[in-house]
Amino acid sequence: MRWENLAEQPVRPGSDAALFGADAVVTRTVDTPEFRGITFHEIRARSIVNRVPGASRMPFTWTVNPYRGCSHACVYCFARKTHSYLDLDTGLGFDSQIVVKTNAPELLRRELGGPRWRGGHIAMGTNVDCYQRAEGRYRLMPGIIEALRDHANPFSILTKGTLILRDLDLLTEAAAVTDVGISVSVGFTDRELWRTVEPGTPAPERRLDVIRALAERGIDCGVLMAPVIPYLGDHPDQLRVTVRAIAEAGATSVTPLVLHLRPGAREWYFRWLTEHHPHLVPHYERLYASGAYAPKSYQRRITGQVHELAREYGIGPGRSGAARRIRPDREAGPERAEPEQLTLL
Repeated sequence: MRWENLAEQPVRPGSDAALFGADAVVTRTVDTPEFRGITFHEIRARSIVNRVPGASRMPFTWTVNPYRGCSHACVYCFARKTHSYLDLDTGLGFDSQIVVKTNAPELLRRELGGPRWRGGHIAMGTNVDCYQRAEGRYRLMPGIIEALRDHANPFSILTKGTLILRDLDLLTEAAAVTDVGISVSVGFTDRELWRTVEPGTPAPERRLDVIRALAERGIDCGVLMAPVIPYLGDHPDQLRVTVRAIAEAGATSVTPLVLHLRPGAREWYFRWLTEHHPHLVPHYERLYASGAYAPKSYQRRITGQVHELAREYGIGPGRSGAARRIRPDREAGPERAEPEQLTLL
């Protein structure tokens, strides 16, 4: 792998070279059932707050990603391509070779306190899930949330992980001093589809339980209904069942997102599709013939159906340009830049 190459190349803002050097890597395997087959590459990162490239479709500017690779093993994950930057496999390697930035909390605290930081909104869970199984071992998120709380820095979290419930007290404390947005990803409730397409994630009903638990604590939680999977999870009856379950769990909004297949994810997804649903391969080749995204007409149809169902069940779609947030209980704290408006994708 390219640990040495990364250390030798000139450091550029946002580049892999800025993350760590060759002397910072410790490879570790853990022989316990929940981590069997997973290798952890523990690193001392050089930076943790990442600026999203201007050409990106993402509607946020800053992210924090304490992990690279994800044991959730979602076959469609768009972040698979990033593993190739380290000469790691984007298929099974992405699922089992997890890079852990062990100094993420202390590094974030230092960067938030730096003279150049203006307090912009920080999005987490936008690349890989910060509450994947590795978090149960490394416990990076409590320190990260504490740093954001102590600096009254607005942030949001998108997750499929139930481990977020461990940090409810910290999230509530942070919400008292800044804007905090929580979203859970539930693209479908079909258990058979879940078992094959998201094999390392908590079951959809467990994620719905997370929404219920957040609601009981008075914390608004939106749902990113993603991905809506063509031909496998997009039938009107399936959409209805999923939206109804989301509403009954107490979600404050639902925002649909149709499956997109970027390079890296596309190859792995088509391999899965060929194995599990070979009759659908020609349909997908036509639907995604123009690139990573399904035709806009298809996306508009799915979005319209979900929004109509959301109104029927008494929840609104996610507000365009804004994340669902926990509102702070007091007036704004230390002077800081206004948080960016955010729609989680």
